[in-house]
Amino acid sequence: MARFTRAELDAFRDAEVPDLVGPSVRLLFVGINPGLWTAATQSHFARPGNRFYPALLAAGIIERPIDAGGGMTDADRDHLLERGIGITNLSPRATARADELTTEELRAGGERLRRLVEQVGPRVVAVAGITAYRQAFGEPRAVAGRQPVALAGAELWVVPNPSGLNAHHTVATLADAYAEPARAAGLLPAEGF
Repeated sequence: MARFTRAELDAFRDAEVPDLVGPSVRLLFVGINPGLWTAATQSHFARPGNRFYPALLAAGIIERPIDAGGGMTDADRDHLLERGIGITNLSPRATARADELTTEELRAGGERLRRLVEQVGPRVVAVAGITAYRQAFGEPRAVAGRQPVALAGAELWVVPNPSGLNAHHTVATLADAYAEPARAAGLLPAEGF
């Protein structure tokens, strides 16, 4: 795994990480914004300890482990795209903490996300983080789970953020939460089958 000093990571402040989307994305996961480790490795959800990929594996959404801590391999990216999974962020700007983003940045990110969804046409969009979702879409009372409105024709879900800072969730509870939109997207069989 890659190792970075604080100064090396700080050099990636405000850097951007390209979206991971392919022509047949069915489930688009949306992070809040890239962290500095993610920007340094140019791989989404890459910070060591982030539970995103372990939760996807535990849910059966991906079929093999992905360790993005040192940067994703082409095989990792291909596996996600072949499974119909895309990844983007509300804000493309890398920060040390998501709370460094302004409400205006998150609102602009909501509009950017709407345009991306119109362009790539996933069945389901899953935003990872209720607070960021509320700010980005001006929905202060929104709760986690499936949202009552679609986003550019896609079913819209809010799921827990996989960051280690979100101590309320484990890999198992994240896997359960991520499995719901994956079932809606047709990536997992419906419950009871």
